[in-house]
Amino acid sequence: MIEHVYRRAAAARSVSAVLVATDDRRVADAVKAFGGEVRMTRTTHRTGTERLAEVAESLDCDLVVNVQGDEPLIEPRMIDEAVAPLAADAALPMSTLRRAIADPAELASPHVVKVVVDRQDRALYFSRAAIPARRDPGATTTPAFKHIGLYVYRREFLLRLAALPPTPLEQAELLEQLRALEHGFPIVVLETAYDSIGVDTPEDLDRVRAILEQNGVAAAAP
Repeated sequence: MIEHVYRRAAAARSVSAVLVATDDRRVADAVKAFGGEVRMTRTTHRTGTERLAEVAESLDCDLVVNVQGDEPLIEPRMIDEAVAPLAADAALPMSTLRRAIADPAELASPHVVKVVVDRQDRALYFSRAAIPARRDPGATTTPAFKHIGLYVYRREFLLRLAALPPTPLEQAELLEQLRALEHGFPIVVLETAYDSIGVDTPEDLDRVRAILEQNGVAAAAP
């Protein structure tokens, strides 16, 4: 799975280098086996943001993209879409993506994170619950959006964010991006036409394997 993610990230036009950050020697060995670059991190990190920040401290760059290792179907153009607003506006600290939900099962699933945004595509809230709530389903055509687990940070902001204390909503939802909102930092959430499946359950893995095999890609191992 990690090789699929690595190669898709490397295919994005806006990406100049791809690194895998891990504290697991097995993951590191797998990355080295296919010729990828890996950085070993401390084992004491509480979140992926902290792990990313440790690696970012040694990087000479302005923007850092976080593609999670459980997103083997990530479309390279999604990365480019997420990078674009920060490349265009130096005042923006962080961006990510959203996609309209068509399947009611996704709306109901706590494994699918939902997001609501304002009129400037800035996040109002992320939740594992179905948002926005619809007291009268027939009274609105407002779509629900799922959050795509892809982030772009300005490097200096990433280091600052990782150093901030965890926040109540972050801990309640187990969603790291809420730390930024609770501390008052904006997150741009652009809508994308592309989709991706985060592998959180055995059923997700089966779906991803089937899609890869339909596309003629070997998917025998996670």
